[in-house]
Amino acid sequence: MIWVNIKDMKEAILYKKLNNRKVQCRVCNHYCKINPGKRGVCGVRENKNGKLYSLVYDRACAENIDPIEKKPFYHFLPGTFSLSIATVGCNFRCHNCQNWDISQNVKIAADIIGQELPPEKIVQNAIDNNCPSISYTYTEPTIFLEYALDTMKLARKAGLKNCWVSNGYMSKESLKLIFPNLDAINVDLKSSDDEFYKKYCNARLQPVLDNLMAIKKAKVHLEVTTLVIPTLNDEENNLKKIAQFIHGKLGADTPWHVSRFSGMISWKLQHLPDTPAETIRRAKEIGEGVGLKRVHLGNI
Repeated sequence: MIWVNIKDMKEAILYKKLNNRKVQCRVCNHYCKINPGKRGVCGVRENKNGKLYSLVYDRACAENIDPIEKKPFYHFLPGTFSLSIATVGCNFRCHNCQNWDISQNVKIAADIIGQELPPEKIVQNAIDNNCPSISYTYTEPTIFLEYALDTMKLARKAGLKNCWVSNGYMSKESLKLIFPNLDAINVDLKSSDDEFYKKYCNARLQPVLDNLMAIKKAKVHLEVTTLVIPTLNDEENNLKKIAQFIHGKLGADTPWHVSRFSGMISWKLQHLPDTPAETIRRAKEIGEGVGLKRVHLGNI
């Protein structure tokens, strides 16, 4: 891949103009209020003289062909491949992030890196490589909403499916825009504890829970993933609360992926050991114990 600095910008589609050229981004539940010359939490949406711009439109930092199960989707187009794309940036700051080089570095170094890859080319690449779907993944697709939406609309016209892999922190306004062209989504439910979200993700729990229920209500195919991290969210009570939420609010048939954490490749938790395999197997037992029918082990 060729990595280049870019100066191109596209005006954002979801923001509100405030006094003194300040703007409020309305793409995710941070609802950042951004002063002129500054960027939001994600690092890729900037206020230029009272207008909010996306700095990553048309600029992909990754494009790969992956098995759909890698997303992970186990109950949507199984056995197929998905063309996967991402841009730099993320609206979370997860200490456990394994793609921190593309999700977090943009917040330290202001340069936007990526390769020109217009929506039309993404769709054509998927068709040429016999991929029945496009996945918006690796970082958080909400932060490149304009780019994702334009691609999703073209993909739908071409008969392709659209899959998001998300932290679930998008705004209600963003959900409304993506629902007409969204076929499947895997959402990370990182913990049942709001304090975990605040300390380790720079976010809150409730918006994620609300969005999960909205996604289920919209009848979009939904799968849920929890990365089990030693000493941080591996308590049986926490795992049971997650499983009970999925069972009670999303349905017993909703797939739950419980995945093993690897400290060595994480952003800020390299001091922690890998999750023991027995912990992951216990999480599966907990999920099945509350009535979930599709609990899958990840990274085992």
